[in-house]
Amino acid sequence: MPRSERSPLLLAGLLAAAGVTHFAAPRPYDAMVPSGLPGSARAWTYASGVAEVALAAGVALPRTRRRAALVAAAFFVGVFPANVKMAMEWRHRPAPLKAAALGRLPLQVPLVLWARSVGASAEGRS
Repeated sequence: MPRSERSPLLLAGLLAAAGVTHFAAPRPYDAMVPSGLPGSARAWTYASGVAEVALAAGVALPRTRRRAALVAAAFFVGVFPANVKMAMEWRHRPAPLKAAALGRLPLQVPLVLWARSVGASAEGRS
C-alpha cells in the first residue's frame, strides 16, 4: 500500500486510539479540561473521546475523508488549550513528565498539518 493511502488510515488509527483512551482512562483527560468550560470535566472528556472516534471513522472512509480530516485539523487546534493547561500544571513534576507535557505543545502543529494534508489529498474523492 503506497504511503499516500496509508496516511489517512494511520491518522484514523491515531484518532481512534486517542478517543478510546478517553473512556478507558478518563482521569488524566479530566485534569486537562480548562476550568472555564461549563459543565463537568468528565463530560468534556467523554465528548472529546466521542469526537475523536467519530473523526477516526470519518477519516477512514474515503467518502467522508476530506471533511473529517479538515474537522480533525480544527479539533487539534481546539484541544490546544488543554495541552497548555497540562504543560502549566506539570511544570514542577519530575523531568520526564514535564518533558511529555511540554512535548505535546509543538506536536499539535504536525498533527494539524497531517490532517490538512489528508483532507487535501482526498479532495477529488468527496
